[in-house]
Amino acid sequence: MNVTHEVGLSSTEIAWLWSVYINEGVSVCFIKHLQKYNTHKDVDSLLKRALELSTKHIEEIKQLFTKENFPIPRGFSDEDVDLTAPSLFFDLFSVSFVYGMSRIGLVTYAQMVSCVAREDVRQFFAKCLQSTLELYNISIELMLHKGIYDRPPMIPYPDHIEFIRNKETFISKWLEKQRPLNVIEISEMFFNIERNYFGLILLTALIQVAKDEKVKKFLVKGKQLAEKQIEFLNKTFIKDDLLGTVMVNSEVTTTTESPFSDRLIMFLVTALNQQGVAYIGHALSISSRVDLVSEYSKLIPEIMKYGKDGMDLMLEYEWLEEPPHAPNRKELARI
Repeated sequence: MNVTHEVGLSSTEIAWLWSVYINEGVSVCFIKHLQKYNTHKDVDSLLKRALELSTKHIEEIKQLFTKENFPIPRGFSDEDVDLTAPSLFFDLFSVSFVYGMSRIGLVTYAQMVSCVAREDVRQFFAKCLQSTLELYNISIELMLHKGIYDRPPMIPYPDHIEFIRNKETFISKWLEKQRPLNVIEISEMFFNIERNYFGLILLTALIQVAKDEKVKKFLVKGKQLAEKQIEFLNKTFIKDDLLGTVMVNSEVTTTTESPFSDRLIMFLVTALNQQGVAYIGHALSISSRVDLVSEYSKLIPEIMKYGKDGMDLMLEYEWLEEPPHAPNRKELARI
C-alpha cells in the first residue's frame, strides 16, 4: 500500500518560492519594456518566450501559496513599469539581458532543485531549470548569429600533462616571476568581466533615468565598483599576453525618462550585487595564483559593503519587502 504524507512547505521551500516570485516580477517588467521597442523578429520570439515563462512561474507560485493559505508577496507589477516611456536600450541588449538572467537562473534553479524535497515544489523547480536552459540556448544561438557573443580567451592545446612543483607564497607576488594563468582561473576571470560589463551597461542606463538623487548616487558607486573589477581582471589578462575582454554590445539610448520605478531599480541592482558576491567568492575558492587570491579577497568586502548601502537605502524608503521569517518566541513569551 502506498502511503502519501501531506506536509506543509519547509522554510527552504518557502524561501526559494518567495524569491522566485519577487525576481520573476522584475523580469516581467523589464521584458515588457524591451519587447515594446524590439524590431527584430528572432529577438521578439525570445522575448515572448521569456515573458511567457516568467508569467507562468508567477502564476504557479501564486496558486501554490493560495493552496497553502500563504500570503502572496507584493513583488513587482505593472505599477513598476511605464510602457509609455521611450526605449532605454537598443534592440540587441534584449538578447544580452535574457542571456545574463538565464545564466544566473541556471545556477540558482539547480541549487533550488537540490535543496527541496516536496514533490510538487521539486517538479516546479525542475521545470524552471529546464525552461531556463531553453532560454539560455536560444539566447546563445542568437548572439552567435548576430556576432555579439564574446568568447573566452583561446589557448594552445598542451602536448603533455604537468604536475605543480613550486609552491607560491604571498611574498612571491612581488619577488618571483609568476606562473601563467591556468584555464580555471582564465574562465572565472572572463565570466566575471562579462558579468561586470553587463552590470556596467545596466547601471549606465539606470543612472541616466533614476529619479531620486540618493538612488542615482548609489548607482554611480555601483558603476565605479564594476569598472574597478573589469580594470583589474583585464590588466591581469594583458600582463599574461591574453587580450583584454570588451563587451561587443554596449548601446544605451539617450533617454532620461525612466521606464522603471526607483524601487524596482534598487531591487534589481542589489539582487545582482548579491550574485556578484557569490561569483567572486567562487572565483576565490578555485584560484591559486596569489595576485588573484589577494584581489578577490579585497573585492568581497567592498561588494558586501555596497550591498549593505543598498539595503539601508531601501529600508529608509520602506521599499524592502521582508521575507517570511520565524516567530520571535522571546517576544511572544514577553521575556
